[in-house]
Amino acid sequence: MTQLDDRTASTADTDARASHRPRPRAEKIPAGELAEVSMTVNGAEVTVSVPARVHLADVLREHLGLTGTHLGCEHGVCGMCTVLVDGDAARACLLFAVQCDGAEIVTVEGLGTAEEQHPLQQAFSAHHGLQCGFCTPGMLMSSYDLLANPPGETEEELPEQMSGVLCRCTGYRGILAAVSDVAEAYPDGPPAPGNCGARTLVGRGGGRGPAGSADDEGVETGPALPTEVRIPVGAPSATVSVTSALSSPIDDVWPVLEDFDQLARCLPGAQLVEVLGDDRYRGRATVALGPVKLSFEGLAQVVEHDRDDHRMKVLAQGADKSGSATQAVITLAAVPDEGAEGGTRLQADAELYLSGRIAQFGRALAGDVSRRMFEQFADAVDETARTGTAPEVGSGPSPVAIAAAALRDAVGRGLRSARARIREAVRRRRERR
Repeated sequence: MTQLDDRTASTADTDARASHRPRPRAEKIPAGELAEVSMTVNGAEVTVSVPARVHLADVLREHLGLTGTHLGCEHGVCGMCTVLVDGDAARACLLFAVQCDGAEIVTVEGLGTAEEQHPLQQAFSAHHGLQCGFCTPGMLMSSYDLLANPPGETEEELPEQMSGVLCRCTGYRGILAAVSDVAEAYPDGPPAPGNCGARTLVGRGGGRGPAGSADDEGVETGPALPTEVRIPVGAPSATVSVTSALSSPIDDVWPVLEDFDQLARCLPGAQLVEVLGDDRYRGRATVALGPVKLSFEGLAQVVEHDRDDHRMKVLAQGADKSGSATQAVITLAAVPDEGAEGGTRLQADAELYLSGRIAQFGRALAGDVSRRMFEQFADAVDETARTGTAPEVGSGPSPVAIAAAALRDAVGRGLRSARARIREAVRRRRERR
């Protein structure tokens, strides 16, 4: 590598370019009032309403759910919160969000996907340029800026150029080797970030789209609903596939699935709130994962509806006031059950995308809870098809009970697996004797 940039690594130079260029506003913002800030984040246009002294890092993490931007010292020293602002690296903890009105922001989430990693991410993985991973987002964004804006420095100066982001566990050697490899492979600059595009960003805060709303008395009513459901790019947090045998004939089952009011009543914890038209429905759902019980306000949109094949595809998304967000792609398909005369086999497949607190419980638990909910859903559909009466709202199985059962199953599987490992270890020890 022969050309490297000191603009990213130098804390003073980097942050001087970004933090000393506040964008003019038409009016002053009185203390205690919120300011509307519009910007483009990873290719998505967002608007948030925040106090004037909230910094960019908090908006990214709390309001937009982009928790890849880590906060360390919050004094601009450690570099963990480095992002790109209008193409230049900047400390997100030193920038007020209002300074970024109209700016284009790229965070580590916009760099690449799990399936198509950016060359920098691939190089960090190949050289094991990470250990605990806390500094990795800042290292990636800083090194991207370092390679994208070469001033003519030499490879020997690379440690100094990367010194603007601190790491406490790798010793830096793998990081330096990764950056050096990418610089050699792309002498004219690294490829552009590969995961930027229009999508819905949902977090903890308020504003438009990913933001909250208020009623006529100014009381916050929770996240505002988007006009359409947008599913994130990349791999889902969990996938679920449940096949259920129903005793009711398909001609009785399918009308239940087509009636969104009955369908919602059959789903544990769900409730239809409003029919919006254009195959869009506003709803409410209560979900429990472990000790955490969340109430989601959301939108469901039917994107495929084939009466002849008895198949339906629904996109859904919702947000909780605590900062959790979910998106899902749900496919329901019904076919006559050849093994049970007059019965129906109901296939439910779902791809789940989780962010915020709900994502901290892991894919296995989320999948177990969702699987149990679909099993209960199938039982309720069968009962509704047989009796012609859907369950009353809130009369179905408790989401907490479903989560508790899923937890018991998970613990049971863990214990069985542990016992199997112990038996295998004992067997091998006896064989060695």
